[in-house]
Amino acid sequence: GNTVDPQALIEQYGADTVRLFIMFAAPPEQALEWSDKGVEGAYRYLKRLWKLISHFIHLNPTDTNRVKPLSTHLKDSRRLIHETIQKVTDDLERRYAYNTAIAALMTLTNHLTELDETDNNTLIVKAEGIEVLLKLLSPFIPHLTQALWAAYGHSGLIMDASWPKVDLDALVKEELTIVIQINGKKRGQIEV
Repeated sequence: GNTVDPQALIEQYGADTVRLFIMFAAPPEQALEWSDKGVEGAYRYLKRLWKLISHFIHLNPTDTNRVKPLSTHLKDSRRLIHETIQKVTDDLERRYAYNTAIAALMTLTNHLTELDETDNNTLIVKAEGIEVLLKLLSPFIPHLTQALWAAYGHSGLIMDASWPKVDLDALVKEELTIVIQINGKKRGQIEV
């Protein structure tokens, strides 16, 4: 008597929303604490994802050539994209931790939403991030990602597209902040 019939939620929010919530709410080996608010949160996330990609498609970026070296902010954005590829791949293949993979994808979505499309390099990095985001989300929300994949201009199934590869050069940090502690108390920090 403690089961939830998802059919009403599927009819209201769609199958992808329910799938996303179930995989995000708890690791597979743990019991799931059902929450209608959680389903609504997953639905809001999917609406934000749709809005992000639809907006970018309407920008219709066509020039894919970098005009100058990437700024520090854009290098950080590329690092986040490739750290996300690394994390999601590990979470799916080795750890079976769907909830943390989805959390990393939500973080990437938020970051891509905040990127201003002010110049061509930003558009190129954002395009890379959106393609990666769609491919990494496809095992979780196959219907929505397929629709966005087609709207983005790709033919065929997104599941047939190659899994993104990590660019190790993008993971390199040029600066690192090191915190200095003495007896467990922060005394300062240095940039290296």
